[in-house]
Amino acid sequence: KKQIPYFKSRTLILNKKIDSQEIFKSGNYYLFNIWSSWCIPCRDEHSILMELSQNNSLEIIGLNYKDKTSNAKKFLEELGNPFSQVIIDRNGLIAIEWGAYGVPESFLINDQKKIIKKFLGPLNSKTLKEIKVYLK
Repeated sequence: KKQIPYFKSRTLILNKKIDSQEIFKSGNYYLFNIWSSWCIPCRDEHSILMELSQNNSLEIIGLNYKDKTSNAKKFLEELGNPFSQVIIDRNGLIAIEWGAYGVPESFLINDQKKIIKKFLGPLNSKTLKEIKVYLK
């Protein structure tokens, strides 16, 4: 189990400065989802994220990867916004710190702020069940 890497960035919607300690609080489960508007598999997994966002035991944080702000906002307006916050990763450096190789990638974080599971590629009905087991 790995600690969450520390990072600073800005939020997509309100464009305010934020750091990872303000985002991840102990006592909550988080799904940290790395996505881009230009990424086709991100579009495919979006309905899964929307379903997970209905779960009160989980907070979904989005990391918008190497994207244009206007395109990212349009993507969320079109498909819905499952994220409690979206963090901008314009140059992809935050994703690298998390050890991500591409988009989409998701990290399940437990209530002690530890990464307990990494999901490569788009989430699907199988990974959805897996995530829900942790949240019971």
